[in-house]
Amino acid sequence: MTWEPPHDGPLPQHHHNCLGCGDRNPHGHHLQVRLEGGALHARHTFDERHAGAPGITHGGAIATVLDDVFGFAGYLIGQPAVTRSLSIDYDRPVPVGAICDITARLERREDRKLFLTAEGVDASGARLFTARALFLVVDLQHFHGPRPPDSSARSSRTLL
Repeated sequence: MTWEPPHDGPLPQHHHNCLGCGDRNPHGHHLQVRLEGGALHARHTFDERHAGAPGITHGGAIATVLDDVFGFAGYLIGQPAVTRSLSIDYDRPVPVGAICDITARLERREDRKLFLTAEGVDASGARLFTARALFLVVDLQHFHGPRPPDSSARSSRTLL
């Protein structure tokens, strides 16, 4: 199933309780992602809930935000997609309270595989982190169908 990708502008949240973008998740990041010129953009400020070392954002919080921004890649191609792998290079500490601008792009597509990149910069334009992800295009049934009793029994062949 495909849908028409939206025009430039704000994108709808994945669902209300999404850890990345859901507006009703009290522990979430409440991301607002927009499409501009074929790229995904989000401006985010990590708060004290996201601290690792005192005053510095935890790398896992950064990974959560990146995974969620990449999760909007389906809007670039008109099909839903899910994370297969995510790799992050942390270039410098991200201070709690600092504004972070994230831009993600689809670099290429090979059948079901989407190869994505992202960059996060601070207000001065200094690069904070870069990321690469591999997403897989899935059918909408992926989100609604029955789950196997032991998901660890699935082989990687079923995903690729």
